[in-house]
Amino acid sequence: MRNVRVGNWKAIAFWVGLAAVMPLWSEPVFAQVKTIEELPPVSFSAKELLAQERENSSLTQVTGVKLNPTERGLQIVLVTPSGQKLQPSISPVENNLAIDIPNAVLALPDRQEFTATNPTAEIAQVTVKPLNASSIRVTITGSKQAPNAEVVPSEQDLVLNVTSQATAQTEEPELEIVVTGEQEGYAVTNSSVGTRTDTPLRDIPQSIQVIPQQVLEDQGANDLDDALRNVSGVSTSQYELPNIRGFYSGRSILSDGIRRLNSARYDVNLGNVEQIEVLKGPSSVLYGSGEPGGTINLTTKQPQSNPNYEIEGTIGKFNYYQGNLDLTGPLNDNKTILYRLNIAYEDAGSFIDFVDSQEFAIFPVLSFQLGEKTKLTLEGSYEDRSIPDIEGLPTVGTIFPNPLGEVFDSRFLGEPDNNVEYTAVNVGYLLDHKFSENWSLRNRFRAFFFDLEQRGIGPLELAEDNRTVIRSARDNKEYTQTYTLQTDVLGKFQTGIIQHDLLLGLELQRNIEDSSLKFPPDVPSIDLFEPEYLSSSNFDDYFDRFEPDTDELITSDTIGVYAQDLLSIGDRVKILLGGRFDGFSNKSEDNLADTSETFEDSAFSPRVGLVYQPIESVSLYGSWTSSFVPEFDTDREGNPFVPVTGDQFEVGVKAESLDGKFRATLAAYQITRQNALITDPVDPDFSIQTGESRVRGIEFDLSGELLPGLNVIASYAHTDAKITEDTTGLEGNEFEGIPRHSGSLWAVYEIQQGGLQGLGLGAGVFVVGDRQGDSENTIEVPSYGRTDALLYYRRDNWQVQLNFENLFNVDYFVSASGRANVYPGAPFTVRGKVAVEF
Repeated sequence: MRNVRVGNWKAIAFWVGLAAVMPLWSEPVFAQVKTIEELPPVSFSAKELLAQERENSSLTQVTGVKLNPTERGLQIVLVTPSGQKLQPSISPVENNLAIDIPNAVLALPDRQEFTATNPTAEIAQVTVKPLNASSIRVTITGSKQAPNAEVVPSEQDLVLNVTSQATAQTEEPELEIVVTGEQEGYAVTNSSVGTRTDTPLRDIPQSIQVIPQQVLEDQGANDLDDALRNVSGVSTSQYELPNIRGFYSGRSILSDGIRRLNSARYDVNLGNVEQIEVLKGPSSVLYGSGEPGGTINLTTKQPQSNPNYEIEGTIGKFNYYQGNLDLTGPLNDNKTILYRLNIAYEDAGSFIDFVDSQEFAIFPVLSFQLGEKTKLTLEGSYEDRSIPDIEGLPTVGTIFPNPLGEVFDSRFLGEPDNNVEYTAVNVGYLLDHKFSENWSLRNRFRAFFFDLEQRGIGPLELAEDNRTVIRSARDNKEYTQTYTLQTDVLGKFQTGIIQHDLLLGLELQRNIEDSSLKFPPDVPSIDLFEPEYLSSSNFDDYFDRFEPDTDELITSDTIGVYAQDLLSIGDRVKILLGGRFDGFSNKSEDNLADTSETFEDSAFSPRVGLVYQPIESVSLYGSWTSSFVPEFDTDREGNPFVPVTGDQFEVGVKAESLDGKFRATLAAYQITRQNALITDPVDPDFSIQTGESRVRGIEFDLSGELLPGLNVIASYAHTDAKITEDTTGLEGNEFEGIPRHSGSLWAVYEIQQGGLQGLGLGAGVFVVGDRQGDSENTIEVPSYGRTDALLYYRRDNWQVQLNFENLFNVDYFVSASGRANVYPGAPFTVRGKVAVEF
């Protein structure tokens, strides 16, 4: 047994974690407003209000106020233009209920404020006034005590149901105001992936792109690769795994802020995904170990207070069948217990011979409102999938000519019994508690279990006769358990003119991987043009003859302590400061050799960013941030490797339209990755840590509604990715699989009125430039442009939809992995969907 220890990080982590929670022991943190006089003053000057109106023309306008008496009290409706959403917050003060609405301006046609006296017996007065230049306050005064209010989900206006305390006590306990609507349209203004908090994108000094539910629905996205083609700087590698800004990011995929399993074969099921967030550049300051290219966060669907049931079915070319069920609503009368249930099933063929897949997934979620300030959410998932072990084709006969003829894209050079089967089970909880209006605690736990069996034969190289394919075999069994516990403390406070949005957090994770792997020798070759396959019995007999080549149990432990502060200095300047300390250990047990190795190390990841907003709708920003990936091995002299590190410098401009329906980002960046392992020139059986690579790029993304009914999402990326230091002759080479130029444009128009209202047409083109097919840069995969189209009709509670992929049946290659494996794209494909909501 060999032990290598670097640093006493456990003691450091204890003291850093202790310091992180000490601010909570200070009683002033929990100080609350006690009287209405303590609330911020309201300006009533006509001159000031007119100046505010001109300054805030980019804010959501409230153009009307309606009061509708109900059996239990009063309904208040704040009228807004189509598609604009309001995000209120509540503060009960004495007999008043003060509801503050940020990013809004009062624009009544005949008055500067709204007042109604004694609209009901229990409510003495309702007033709607400007709070400041960018906020509105709704004050509801009860006759005897402060009333209660809840938000009613609405496609357009803000609707509040108001009841008296007496009514609430006799009928049902009301909760503090919560917005439960879901994101609609193509433009998303807030995200959590960049700060671990729900923050406006324009306030974050790093490029973040969000793919909302509407884009996924319109494009008929089936997997993560379909969705990410809308984001600049994202390309596809083998197994359709993502590269962001040149670096592999398949192990930097999160689900609601928690890292998913680090397995290349664990695909993303979109059945419960609400939207997909892509953070460009390093994110170790928030999420720990990861490559510097970027991070993907899957935001999942959550329970809603209003009942809603949706069922949809899809059929398509190549024997494609898919069904989805989405159910949500309350489980009790006072709506304190809500549920969400998503079920997805897929049975799909392919244009490639012998390639088909089956998948079943179920995603239950339960939420419990435990009083006014505490909410508990229980979540789980079960996924069972059987997918083919897809193999590529030789470049000779596809990209390059073969003197014996062209190889069909449908050719399969593996075996019909190649297969990858797995089951994935996830259980966990999320606990949210508000100490006060400004301070809250968020605690999340997740346990994940993954059982994989993979067995397959695939091409290794093409023989000199240009028809005999030499192949290799792989038999892999893997069982993984991952346990993650996160605790975040979030606070807002002010020091002088500086407003602070503070995040303090602690993350603990244990990952246990038990795997065995064998590479059977003497693999039978196959004819490229006239393949003859093994029978099922011979296929199994071939693998069963051999014992595993490796049998390992790897246990990894990580502790991360992080802090972040978003400082707002006035209305125009924001500074983002953050840092995270990670300590990690790795114990590897070789069950065949009966040996073990233990490594320990640590890393610190900082981030600094600045945002300047000359006007409210434009942000100029710059930032520096870093990443790390631990390496658990030694060089030929027995010295342990240090983590591989990455640094990014980024500057850019973010802009939003005046009504918030349209947003764009232009970014320029440079990423340097250091300490990469490369072959030791003295002894090729070992590695040294002197490898370095550099990526420079410019990216542009835009999304939103250009005109009523016309939604657009588009992107462009120029990526210059090169190896800058290497000992094996690769210095100066471009990265494998990364195009210098790539982009996309997708537009959908829906008729807004008349007899054809609800009819929609859409089309888009996805362009990928030339890229290298191997690290030696001896193969260039040709560029392509693929055109897709959409036709749908949505009316009331039902819709029918047709999606056309590769409309002009273009021959193209998605990716390549050396000369033996190039992966063709699918030909013209059509899918039809019918959905009913009730």
